[in-house]
Amino acid sequence: MIFDLDGTLVQTERLKAISYARAAVMLRPELEETAVIAAFKEVVGLSRREVALGLMTRFGLMEAAQARMAEFGVAAPWQAYVQIRLQIYEAMLADPAVIRRNQWPHNMALLQAARHTCDHVALATMSYCPQVQRVLQILELEATFDFVASRDDVELGKPDPEIYHLVAHELGVAPAECLVIEDSPAGVQAALAAGMQVIAVSTPFTRQRLHESGLLPDNLIVDEPERVTAVAAAIVQETV
Repeated sequence: MIFDLDGTLVQTERLKAISYARAAVMLRPELEETAVIAAFKEVVGLSRREVALGLMTRFGLMEAAQARMAEFGVAAPWQAYVQIRLQIYEAMLADPAVIRRNQWPHNMALLQAARHTCDHVALATMSYCPQVQRVLQILELEATFDFVASRDDVELGKPDPEIYHLVAHELGVAPAECLVIEDSPAGVQAALAAGMQVIAVSTPFTRQRLHESGLLPDNLIVDEPERVTAVAAAIVQETV
């Protein structure tokens, strides 16, 4: 079983949305944080560059971000926006209580069950390695996964299947033998393109787009998180 991290095990998508929104307001103080948070739902699961460019275009941040490039020693306006946002996000991650409060309990319970029922358990996330290690340490999950793949390990982000191909290769298993737990359309698309089975556990940031995407039948989109263990167990039983 392969788990996504952001939005799946931890509500870091919510924290990321807040950090992007606060960074946008720093660039354009007249903006409303709530508007940027709502727009984040449309880009959740994409790479950091894609998220930043999407929000910059939507809210007219290009000029203000360009003016901050020299401050951060970067070559593109989106990188300046990302650096501002990272300062905010990393301050959130520095508080262990924030991470612990933002766990998804049912998906965490599924992870613990998978340790006993699956041959291998892995993590495939578009977060970068230092952030991943920080979250895993806070949640005492450092020894939980047989393999952890982060954004640092691949050239292409989700929805490209590269990260899932990497996990299957490192575990020495066929993609068809893998069950992926995701929360975003981009993640679901990546896992399906890799030839894996997928369950999507929706969040407030991804629910509408998951159902509208047509990527999965409704029975594989779990809107009630307390059902996820039963849905996963049924799929595992079918493949035994």
